[in-house]
Amino acid sequence: MTLNCKGSLLDLTRPKVMGIINVNYDSFYAGSRFQSLDEALEVAGRMLAEGADILDIGGMSTRPDAPEISISEELGRVEEVIAAISSSFPEAIISIDTYRMEVARGAIEAGASMINDISAGRLDPNLPLLAAEYGVPYIMMHMRGTPMNMKHLTQYDDLILEMVDYFLHLTARYKSLGVQDMVIDPGFGFSKNLIQNYELLDKLEVFSLLGYPLLAGVSRKGMFWRLLNSSPGEVLPATCAAHMAALERGANILRVHDVAPAKQVIAVYEQLDNRKGEDNC
Repeated sequence: MTLNCKGSLLDLTRPKVMGIINVNYDSFYAGSRFQSLDEALEVAGRMLAEGADILDIGGMSTRPDAPEISISEELGRVEEVIAAISSSFPEAIISIDTYRMEVARGAIEAGASMINDISAGRLDPNLPLLAAEYGVPYIMMHMRGTPMNMKHLTQYDDLILEMVDYFLHLTARYKSLGVQDMVIDPGFGFSKNLIQNYELLDKLEVFSLLGYPLLAGVSRKGMFWRLLNSSPGEVLPATCAAHMAALERGANILRVHDVAPAKQVIAVYEQLDNRKGEDNC
């Protein structure tokens, strides 16, 4: 299983790590916010040195209740950063985290080679078409509503079944539109309550059966710090535990704030997986 990122093939035979770089002032985890170009370049270099396979650049927070900013402001935050990272680290695979076509186009022209859309094309139907136009991988996430109201939209008759139907419909539709490479992100924390997040983690392997790469984005989320009466800055151990659970259930990509710990989790997972293979010989 591979993703074609503007000519660079990302082999998903082994799990990959996507490092989060937020160029904004209000993402939920303060440690992921970088306002200056120098800061963003420094953290990009560090993440790549620690083994990040993808860098995910976002200019607008999508935490619960996060307000929208203008398209021009969002694009202004990410375009220069992506161009600088692409110039300084030409081999880096850069993803643009946006649900707006205009921002994604500017980011791709600046050097991004992947689109990460939390709305899966619901908030801007032109975004999947842009992925088809440029031939870049398209990450589609499950979310109801918008970041402003999603926390109130958590009523499901059958969470997993409804999500499977959601992805079956969208992957078929976008494939017919010419999107070549798609990645499924179940959307932990997006229009899901605490109990639902753990149901989703427990049953994550269901989504790998759809035949597309699976991204798990659980890093430092409220499903840990609310459970533990803690804060985003104090739940790295819980995040690592969930990363192991996600890998065991078929996750191909971990979207993380902390690259080095995630690489350690993958190393342990792969060692255990290799032993399983040996035991079955």
